[in-house]
Amino acid sequence: MNVDFGKTAPDYGRHRAGFPETFFDRLFSSGWVQADAKVLDLGTGTGTVARGLAQRHCAVTGLDPASSMLLEAARLDDEAGVKIKYIEASAEETGLPSQAFDIVIAGQCWHWFDRRRAAAEARRLLSPRGSLIIAHFDWIPLAGNVVAVTEQLIATHNPEWTMGGGAGIHPRWLADMAIAQFADIETFSFDVAASYSHEAWRGRIRASAGVGASLSAQAVDVFDAALAATLAHQFPADPFDVPHRVWAVRGSKGGS
Repeated sequence: MNVDFGKTAPDYGRHRAGFPETFFDRLFSSGWVQADAKVLDLGTGTGTVARGLAQRHCAVTGLDPASSMLLEAARLDDEAGVKIKYIEASAEETGLPSQAFDIVIAGQCWHWFDRRRAAAEARRLLSPRGSLIIAHFDWIPLAGNVVAVTEQLIATHNPEWTMGGGAGIHPRWLADMAIAQFADIETFSFDVAASYSHEAWRGRIRASAGVGASLSAQAVDVFDAALAATLAHQFPADPFDVPHRVWAVRGSKGGS
């Protein structure tokens, strides 16, 4: 499946709000991130993680290979009143100087990388006491809920999409860190409910890998009409809550 999130930039910026405030609260209360930290946000997309950290007084650089996503990120930064430096590059070859950052973070994107190369590059970029953080904010399909029904609809319209049925936990990323010689590896997770209107859920799904980032414009329109009809028939409440799981793993470059 050929995925290009650049095609979804407007929907992505409007409807993929990103991690909840409680995620950022947890990063700081746990000591994983401190104010004034120099942070590199890999696969920044429209900058949701970068903005959340910049609003908490970190010095943030966002990196992404899609220029259209970075343009949308800069527009949203202006609205939020924050300043973030953006670089168009890949996570595996950033072109940035060694030991330049206290934190390298990847939110909702690690699975798109060449993971072993990205972990090695993160280690090179980190200061001796720096940390790599990989995080996810995943919807959770449960029997008969709106997520499960939506995933079935995506698979019907895009048989190449195979990313459904997730549990919001990513144990393979711990192995990626260990192979790259990160130490003191630890995780946290918690569940939250995110509220969506019908319009917002349709926009969120259009901005996903299995729809707007991989289907033709005509196919996206056909899918969106089918989702609208499904929501009206099976989930008439508007708005409705969608279960999500926040999960994160941190590894230290230097160890204890």
